Amino acid sequence: MMRQSLLRSSRSIIARPAVARPRVLQAVAATQSRGAHAISNPTLANIEKRWEEMPPQEQADLWMALRDRMKTNWAELTLQEQKAAYYIAFGNHGPRATAPPGEGRTIFLQVMAGLAASFVLFATIRMFAGPAPSTMNKEWQEATNEYLKAQNSEPISGLSSQGYKGPGQVQSSPKKVE
Repeated sequence: MMRQSLLRSSRSIIARPAVARPRVLQAVAATQSRGAHAISNPTLANIEKRWEEMPPQEQADLWMALRDRMKTNWAELTLQEQKAAYYIAFGNHGPRATAPPGEGRTIFLQVMAGLAASFVLFATIRMFAGPAPSTMNKEWQEATNEYLKAQNSEPISGLSSQGYKGPGQVQSSPKKVE
């Protein structure tokens, strides 16, 4: 049911006068009105060079015409149609386009600039930062270990377990704050 309505709407589009239609639409209309005949060579000529500049509607119409042609016996496709179908399906356009020259260098330089800017920002923040908090000195961390042992914190695998040999809360301490 849906397919029949789509066919009727596509026939009504094709039945309109060909005066204001682009070449591809005329080729598609001619292809559909005659059955599964070949798409004209001028329509398919240099498709590799013209594909990116074609309007999206024209691209879609050409692809639909080629798709309809491929529904018939593939031995009946012309060499131009085969090349165009292959390029449209697998060519280096859209997401498969090759990178422009120098793009790798540009990306590298921008990443290095970002790293340099983050280093400068980090150094500036560290330069104006206050002293380390009092909880970062070794005596405080050792006192925290004793408190946790007295509270029997994590008795299975933590600081209060039998045979625990880890550092507990003691970390590599920065310069001693006096």
